[in-house]
Amino acid sequence: MSGHSKWSNIKHRKEKSDAQRAKIFTKIGREIAVIVKQGGSDPESNSKLKDAIVKARSNNMPNDNIQRCISKAAGEGSGNDYEDIVYEGYGPKGVAVIVETLTNNRNRTAGEMRHYFDKYGGNLGQNGCVSFMFDQKGVIVIERTDSVDEETLMMDALDSGADDFDAEEECFEILTSPETFSAVRDSLEQKGYVFAQAEIQMIPQTSVTLTDEEDLKNMNKLLEMLEDNDDVQEVYHNWQED
Repeated sequence: MSGHSKWSNIKHRKEKSDAQRAKIFTKIGREIAVIVKQGGSDPESNSKLKDAIVKARSNNMPNDNIQRCISKAAGEGSGNDYEDIVYEGYGPKGVAVIVETLTNNRNRTAGEMRHYFDKYGGNLGQNGCVSFMFDQKGVIVIERTDSVDEETLMMDALDSGADDFDAEEECFEILTSPETFSAVRDSLEQKGYVFAQAEIQMIPQTSVTLTDEEDLKNMNKLLEMLEDNDDVQEVYHNWQED
């Protein structure tokens, strides 16, 4: 769930253990609950909910689980104990890191974020200290299979309003602006395409390579601790992994 969208990362996420998948489902469920409380339970009138449902499905979250999250949130009234807080900082050798959280205790979450960055060779910064190094983009990834024709998919994507199309060895990656993401995704979904990933992400403009063994160890550990934290929804960074 971190860094730029590449098929190896997506495949790794989908192959996680049952316990890890359960944690991912819990985080997505919390995101859905907050969105429902803020904008209602109808995905046709709540575009953020529609986006979250597609994200949940691309993470292999069962439809029953998704509907249960929506129904539960809709029946809990308008109260919302969680707030969105974004943390920015630097990992080893200045790797830029953005952490999106949903928390019901900002003091706890801030303390944990600071601890992780300090412990693993980085430091937590002020809002805006690294976000200027990223572009917000809609990212749609479709697995390369015999049933997907590259030329047809490229034309379908561009005709739908996509900004860019990239054919990789095991997948196709489509980039959109945040404003056109939903329209492009809906258009491709109506044409029968199945998404390995479909969500709005922070894409780094440049990347940083780590060569020192200690830096590599610390960066991996920092990402592991962040992604394992219950309050963390997404982690983005500009480390160019091998």
